[in-house]
Amino acid sequence: MFDFDQPLDRRLPDAYKWAVGVDELPMWVADMDFATAPSVKDALVERALHGAFGYSDVPDAWRGSVVSWWSRRHGLTLDPGELVFSTGVVAVLSSAVRALTNVHENVLVQPPVYNVFWNSVVNNGRHVVESPLLFDGARWSVDWDDLERKLADPQTSLMIVCNPHNPTGTIWSADELARIGELCERYGVVVVSDEIHCELTRPGMSHVPFAAASDTCRRISVTAASPSKAFNLAGLQSAYFFAADARLRHRVERQLNTDECAEPNSFAIAGAMAAYDEGEAWLDELREYLQRNKDEVERFLSERALGIRMCPSDATYLCWLDCRGVTHDDERLCQRLRETTGLVLSPGSQYGDAGRGFLRMNVGTRRELVRDGLDRLSRGILSFS
Repeated sequence: MFDFDQPLDRRLPDAYKWAVGVDELPMWVADMDFATAPSVKDALVERALHGAFGYSDVPDAWRGSVVSWWSRRHGLTLDPGELVFSTGVVAVLSSAVRALTNVHENVLVQPPVYNVFWNSVVNNGRHVVESPLLFDGARWSVDWDDLERKLADPQTSLMIVCNPHNPTGTIWSADELARIGELCERYGVVVVSDEIHCELTRPGMSHVPFAAASDTCRRISVTAASPSKAFNLAGLQSAYFFAADARLRHRVERQLNTDECAEPNSFAIAGAMAAYDEGEAWLDELREYLQRNKDEVERFLSERALGIRMCPSDATYLCWLDCRGVTHDDERLCQRLRETTGLVLSPGSQYGDAGRGFLRMNVGTRRELVRDGLDRLSRGILSFS
């Protein structure tokens, strides 16, 4: 048993998430407040005690750890030669945009979606084309007619898939992913699948890798992943991508090298291997704990009748809150919540226009703080109303 209720002062190491006022509670950036798995801490201490921190290589043992993990956890068989180390998933996204598209071409995203996708596109002189997801009150889904119309545009050369989806917590089915792959192949569009949240599914539910959905999906895609979300290792800058197609893989790998994002620091490999080789039991208990946190949010909002509700979510430690019963001005609501209660959440419009009227709440923290956050949310909503 692992104690996820153990307090941990995140302010001490200058955590970005906790750079807020003394009386404020940050539940925004996707960063957990738990110490990582004991196996990871032990491996990092052992590496630190070695004392030498020169240039590091990527050993075959790391590839073996990643291959074994994806086989055990996701039923996907990888060739070790398909794997390429990177300092981050966003680095892979940005390098892939540069490597696989030309300036002024379109990159398709499906909002409401992780806001940094826009940065990776626009900062590189490409255009974002949006195919917003549909919401029927129970589930977010693909607008297939709109998606095909925008993929058919000859200017659209790349699509970024968020799988599982951040912020909605949607796990895409194999059929949905295969249909996306079929459309992308038809119109000559390459897919980059961001699967950084793939370990954090609802207990009893499985993640479907884009590359596992069909032979087509595997052939036309680059998948970016990392142990950073599941094991709270973002500061180690340890990620990777895999691609079955040798030409796709080569182009992205060469761009990563040009961008100087393909070499590990002294702790990146040891931390990732310890997570994948010995952290499985810790992760399974974490998933149970996170689900209870999400259940608590859903129950609280249902009982209090505040005019907001939690959208159904099967992945991530993020709660996507529908506040349209109170206001569509999510930015103003966020600002008022912070001013009146100290609760710091993310406005839904940050993830595109399709997110207006929603808030994102991170419950990757101990239950005491989740309850504190819910109390602040309740007081803030009543004050706002």
